[in-house]
Amino acid sequence: MNQTAQTISTSFIQALHELRVNKLRTFLSLLGITIGIFCIIAVLTVLESMENNIQTRMSSLGSDVLYISRWPWTADNSGEYKWWEYWRRPSMTVDELRTVENKVNGVQYATLCVKSNLRVKYLDVELSSIGGYAVTSDFDRIQNIEISSGRYLSSAELEGGNDAVVLGSQVYADLFGTVNAIGKSVSFLGRKYTVVGVMKKVGQNMAGFDFDNGLIFSYYAAANVTDVRSLDVDPVLMVKAAAGHNVSDVKDEVEGALRQERKVRPGRQSNFSINQLSQISERLQSVFGLIDMIGGVIGFFSLLVGGFGIANIMFVTVKERTKIIGLKKAIGAKRATILTEFLIEAITLCIIGGMIGIVIVLLLSLLLTYGADFAVTLSFKNFFLGLFISVIVGVLSGIIPAWAASRLNPVDAIRTT
Repeated sequence: MNQTAQTISTSFIQALHELRVNKLRTFLSLLGITIGIFCIIAVLTVLESMENNIQTRMSSLGSDVLYISRWPWTADNSGEYKWWEYWRRPSMTVDELRTVENKVNGVQYATLCVKSNLRVKYLDVELSSIGGYAVTSDFDRIQNIEISSGRYLSSAELEGGNDAVVLGSQVYADLFGTVNAIGKSVSFLGRKYTVVGVMKKVGQNMAGFDFDNGLIFSYYAAANVTDVRSLDVDPVLMVKAAAGHNVSDVKDEVEGALRQERKVRPGRQSNFSINQLSQISERLQSVFGLIDMIGGVIGFFSLLVGGFGIANIMFVTVKERTKIIGLKKAIGAKRATILTEFLIEAITLCIIGGMIGIVIVLLLSLLLTYGADFAVTLSFKNFFLGLFISVIVGVLSGIIPAWAASRLNPVDAIRTT
């Protein structure tokens, strides 16, 4: 046991000596290992962080919400997106909303939302391309609207078509700066609306709602001044399944009720699309898989090059220390001891290269987390995976030079010049 520990410590010291004496040669050889480990661990870390962020956003929006409109989020089974057919479909209306509320069991909330681009004005400040969300009751319960100041729209204001509005954080900042906006009036769609609340900054969510650069007001207020059934807009009917009810069952019931409401004949395709966030996550999973494969291929070839570099270092090291090997064997050193010594030295070099790659990943993750507001976390699993791969590369690249060193004849090795 003591002899093994001594062999390991000696080999580790020899590896550090190689780094110190032959800095450039060792650096160039370790570069492949560093790049390979960096590629593999960086891709895994970023993908895991993206998946965690997506899961967090999906849980906040709810995976039990159906988004029903003219347009599907993804192509059909044939892989073709038939936009010319979807464009001619009738828009969702209040009639469909009431049908779902009254005829479908297992619905906790249902709401209707029409999104349009607005020009919003306050005094002499005017903003363009602002997302206007004209909604009915319960929209805030499905989309988890958070208010930073003031309040959200009441049911009376929403159902009565009152001229009240809730501003997004960026819209509020651009229009009012730091001035309190509650009670003041903004103009859009040819009318004045009283600001009753300002939303917290949340960013764009997976369902496509950008509340920071938008505002929320009554669907019926919008219907009074614009054609909400126009083909230029796409009202979305959102349905949230109640707790304890299977989303697939609710989806089937909703589809049946809407087909009946729209008098779609049996065997005919529905003239609406029912979308779920799971469709996006499934597409993203396939994209993540492709990125993971590309990163793995790049990492594999980098590790392959790095492994040849480490093997080259070890062959040169064996050549430089041939006499020392001969002397060790002459005084009784076993083949296993020599083999272990050079093998551990190769593993140590690979671990050093791998650690450099892991440290770079860690630094980049901190930069993305605190500099780009994108949470990236290097997990212990990926950390140890990087070390494990480094050890495997060290074994594979060092085994042949170590075997060659252990097989040297002590007499010939001592005579080597």
